[in-house]
Amino acid sequence: MTKRNEIDPDTPLCCNCARLRRAARVVTRLYDDCLAPTGINTNQFTILGYLFRERGPLRMMALGELLAMDRATIGHNLKPLERDGYITIAVDKTDRRARLVSVTKAGIAKILEAHPHWVLAQDRFESEYGSAQSAKLRHMLDCAAEQHLES
Repeated sequence: MTKRNEIDPDTPLCCNCARLRRAARVVTRLYDDCLAPTGINTNQFTILGYLFRERGPLRMMALGELLAMDRATIGHNLKPLERDGYITIAVDKTDRRARLVSVTKAGIAKILEAHPHWVLAQDRFESEYGSAQSAKLRHMLDCAAEQHLES
């Protein structure tokens, strides 16, 4: 057993963060590869999907909370979607400090175009990992995300 002030060479093998990030990179690569013909990536598809699901504008901070992204990261991810006309960002009339993000008709069209490619990625993942295991994984990941583990 390693003392607290010594480095354990097995740390990477038991590090939850390292394992989650490794899995996330592999899965993201699958989804990005499947979505590539549509010109959007997994993050962009997810953002458009949340905006479409809500059927109305979302405050940028609320969208960031749904995605577990800070203000700078969500802003960075929204720029290409705004540039390409898939979303609009407007000042909230009730709070001029806040920004409202809305999906446009072009954004909805992009979601409809990308959805079959997402289904392909989803099917590939579930055929390898199993549908029941995938459902359990989503539940476990949601539980982990809801722990609010910020330092």
